[in-house]
Amino acid sequence: MSERVRRAVCPGSYDPVTNGHLDVVVRAAATHDEVVVAILHNPAKQGTFTVPERVAFVEHAVAAAGLAGTVRVEAFADRLLVDVCRDLGADVVVKGLRGGTDFAYELPMARMNRHLTGLETVFLPGDPALEHVSSSLVKEVCRYGGDVDGLVPDEVRDALVARLRAD
Repeated sequence: MSERVRRAVCPGSYDPVTNGHLDVVVRAAATHDEVVVAILHNPAKQGTFTVPERVAFVEHAVAAAGLAGTVRVEAFADRLLVDVCRDLGADVVVKGLRGGTDFAYELPMARMNRHLTGLETVFLPGDPALEHVSSSLVKEVCRYGGDVDGLVPDEVRDALVARLRAD
């Protein structure tokens, strides 16, 4: 008799993936049979990296963490998270929180998702060593010549430097 697969979704734009994102994905993988990193994007908005680049960066980071069989990466456009989770058969959304501001931003969305379909959200406190790390801050620091080593995977760091300092 097979047991039901416990599947979690870690949603975000991942533009780019940071070591803070990866910390949450690794920890979610320790408590679920499968984790789907759902790269949610709006085709009308231009990101720093294309969706295929974002998928590749996350896939490489997941493989480097030894989670290739437990974590998969998929991209979704113009859809509600609850619909993505239903289609994936996910039981829960896992979100990392760096601090109170993240909680204030994420809580209404979690409540709306539960209101719409009963989907629960689990909040994981981020690693304190990475609580200052966000995709937007990493891009800004890199754009103006700052060192983002240790904040993103090396492959992402190199791509950021090439993309943002090319001008």
